Amino acid sequence: MKSLQYLFSVLAVFVLLPLLTGAQEATPKNKKAYEFTMVKEVPHTPVPNQYRSGTCWSFSGIGLLEAEVLRKSGRSIDLSEMFVVRNAYSEKALKYVRLHGHLNLAAGGGFSDVIMVFSKYGLVPETVYNGLVIGEEKHTHGEMDDVLKAYADGVLKNGNRKLTPVWHKGFNALLDAYLGEEPSSFEFEGKSYNPKSFGESLQLNPEDYVELTSFIDQPLYKPYVQEIPDNWMWSWTYNISLSELIETIDYALNEGYAVGWGADVSEKGFSWKNGVAIVPEENISDLSGTEKERWEALTPAERKKSMFSFEEIVPEKKITDEMRLAAYNNYETTDDHGMLFVGIAKDQNGHIYYKVKNSWGTEDHVYQGYLYASVPFVQYKTLNIAVHKDAIPKHIRKKLGL
Repeated sequence: MKSLQYLFSVLAVFVLLPLLTGAQEATPKNKKAYEFTMVKEVPHTPVPNQYRSGTCWSFSGIGLLEAEVLRKSGRSIDLSEMFVVRNAYSEKALKYVRLHGHLNLAAGGGFSDVIMVFSKYGLVPETVYNGLVIGEEKHTHGEMDDVLKAYADGVLKNGNRKLTPVWHKGFNALLDAYLGEEPSSFEFEGKSYNPKSFGESLQLNPEDYVELTSFIDQPLYKPYVQEIPDNWMWSWTYNISLSELIETIDYALNEGYAVGWGADVSEKGFSWKNGVAIVPEENISDLSGTEKERWEALTPAERKKSMFSFEEIVPEKKITDEMRLAAYNNYETTDDHGMLFVGIAKDQNGHIYYKVKNSWGTEDHVYQGYLYASVPFVQYKTLNIAVHKDAIPKHIRKKLGL
């Protein structure tokens, strides 16, 4: 018995010790460097998934309107992003052809696209128009984007020496093929609607929503056409000071308003994997790109060379107006991605972050589809925000004449 007990004891050491050691070693590896405590969170709808489509602007803009419906009525409604995408594409094609192709005809857009479609065409629920008609379970738009551009370029070749009256009908037929025909009427929660009447039933006024930015090369408190490729509508954005931009975000969230956020996310300080966006005090190389696949597309060698690994909280840069403008002018800050601010949080050292609702799904993500952006990152990399006019502090709103 003693020999058996000894044998079992030895086996236990060899079998259990590695397991225990591994468990002890796993704890610090799995522990997140950044730990967040919510200070304020506004009601909003679940995280969606734009998948392989360049339609973040529609997902974030629709997310803003869904949050507004929640704020005003308490109703949680899943609105169709693809209804907006379809109508925006159709409008964009008209302008593209009118300008002889001197416009960006692609998947991108902005918050103003969502408001334009809402105002002109209305809105529909996701259950009525989900845009999934090509046999894919998720949005996959690569072929559609290429075909639409090729069709419009074919029209521009002007083989008949004048435009036919049916070219736009053909363009819309392609949209029908890839996204589905628009509903002229539908039933929702026991009532009959068309897109316009359903939009009106939400009790939101499209004219209540504005975009704000902050760049010192533009006059303060005046609207101007922000020079970014996806602003095909040439919509107006109001310019305010950087401190007022942050003040507006803080005020809006604390008052219960979600805030649309257009930003550059091509920095190594933006880590989707870690769910954190920061501006480390020490310089690190930038990562160019425009969608999720590129944000984390660093080779092992590049990761090794990186001066920041998200394994600890590091000091961040002090952001100035001059830094913002320089990054915009030299293409370090580009109009990459639309998201939604839904809350304010603090890390374990008391630093402030904004909770961001993204549109890249929730699967295998550290924060189930959300991320936390530091104040310096927001100061540095914000292209614009979209808010309800009432979400702007009164003294700033007065300066803007709103």
